[in-house]
Amino acid sequence: MRAPDPRRPLRGAGILRTALRRNRGAMVRGTVLMGLYQAGETAFPIALGLIVEHTLQDRSPRSLGVSIGALALIITTVSLSWRFGMRVLQKANTTEAHRWRVAVAACGLQPVDRPIGLKSGEVLTIATEDADSTADIVEVVPLLISSLVAVLVAAVALGLADVRLGLLVIAGTVVILTILSVLSKRIGASTQEQQARVARAGAKVADLITGLRPLHGFGGNHAAFVSYRKVSAEARRQAITVARVNGAYAGAAQALNAVLAAAVTLTAGRLAFDGEITIGQLVMAVGLAQFVMEPLKMFSEMPKYVMTARASAERMALVLAAPAATTPGPQRPAAGGDLEIDGVRYGALRGLRLRVAAGEFVAIAAYQPRAAADFASVLAVNVPAHAYGGAVRISGREIADLPVEAVREHMLVNPYDAEIFAGTLRTNIDPSGTSRMVPEAVEASLLTDVVALHRAGLDHAVRDRGANLSGGQRQRLSLARALAADTDVLVLHDPTTAVDAVTEQLIARNLVKLRRGRTTVVITSSPAVLDAADRVLVLDGGVITAEDTHRALLATDEAYCLAVAR
Repeated sequence: MRAPDPRRPLRGAGILRTALRRNRGAMVRGTVLMGLYQAGETAFPIALGLIVEHTLQDRSPRSLGVSIGALALIITTVSLSWRFGMRVLQKANTTEAHRWRVAVAACGLQPVDRPIGLKSGEVLTIATEDADSTADIVEVVPLLISSLVAVLVAAVALGLADVRLGLLVIAGTVVILTILSVLSKRIGASTQEQQARVARAGAKVADLITGLRPLHGFGGNHAAFVSYRKVSAEARRQAITVARVNGAYAGAAQALNAVLAAAVTLTAGRLAFDGEITIGQLVMAVGLAQFVMEPLKMFSEMPKYVMTARASAERMALVLAAPAATTPGPQRPAAGGDLEIDGVRYGALRGLRLRVAAGEFVAIAAYQPRAAADFASVLAVNVPAHAYGGAVRISGREIADLPVEAVREHMLVNPYDAEIFAGTLRTNIDPSGTSRMVPEAVEASLLTDVVALHRAGLDHAVRDRGANLSGGQRQRLSLARALAADTDVLVLHDPTTAVDAVTEQLIARNLVKLRRGRTTVVITSSPAVLDAADRVLVLDGGVITAEDTHRALLATDEAYCLAVAR
């Protein structure tokens, strides 16, 4: 899917037009087949009327046989056209929903230029429920057109019997649609609000799951439950409102359709009583009055689905229209390059300057955690280029001019709070299944003891967010994943805070060994990692204030001793 033009913000209507445009072929085939189905359904009472008419006149077994054959042909057409028509439309619907889910997920994983006011749980709801509802437009439009075909065929057939019957069907259909269109607008507004509240409830659940351990720690379970119950109650009340509106809509549609069918039946009966139409035409009219209720019901329900699809499309537009954090150019960084920070000003950073040569192992001792976090965010391309001053260069090229994917392929920034996913140890270390460094990464991160503890080894199951692992095991698993990626530039943020001193010492040595010849930056206060580095840079007050080896700084810098000595 092409990126939206920033000069023309993507809206819900644009998303629906895109869905319709790229499913034209399937929709045309589906419309033809469903039109045949509806025409066959409508032709059935017409055929019955003709059978009665000719049987009464001819009283011939041959005519009866031809009539039965005609009915069999109509029934076969109805059955096959429905079967294959719905197959075509549902395949297109499912495929389109998949496309939008992937598009929303791709946008949700990329940094954006401005906050979109949506939490991860809300984005998840948009990528699932809203994507599915938006894709329904692919199925709704052909059904709407085919239902209109059935109503027009019925109106023409009745008009041939008596013009007044045909006009009655047309006028009644217009009145029904006019009334229901007013109700459908209210459904759209109510549904959009319900979707927003359900998404907020989902986001609240995601937040609670993320903070479950801290909540248990300080006894905040009850307060969290009360908070979620309030959000969920709001979603429930809005769902009841939507159900009431939908019920009123369905009831009004059913009542209006029944009134129209009764009016056609009574009018046909009066005309037959007066001798203005024949008995066969009366049978046809009564049959059409019954059969036309199904396409009328479908026809009257379609506006509701259209409004729901549009409401979902508007919510998807919140994610899809969010501008990217960078406007990437065609360049890519050269392999094995250096890293240069040139006068970066952002958050706690005050004109930060440093350079890490290709293949160098550098540790950064950040005295203020905020400065360390801001530094990592800039390197991870989580901050738009215009939001900070200065420049960040890898292999001599500014990351603001490079595609985000190219930057991340060349430079991996592993945060201190990296997520652990439900799956196995192996899928957490190598999500793509393409790394050749998994054994080395497991050994370097000292995850070997975790693997050895379980009979399944690397295929041992890991629960969502690593719930069945200790803090140290989760941190080593995250470190193994970063090492297995084997990128040219690796930035680690506090990779050993949850392990003991002995393990920390071994990991530091392993990092040096495994990353030899590769550019590595570690933001840490660990004496073991600092001692293993080629150089230590002191980040204080948003700038580099000192630079030397760990042992030299210990001997000459009292503030450094106080900051890192344990």
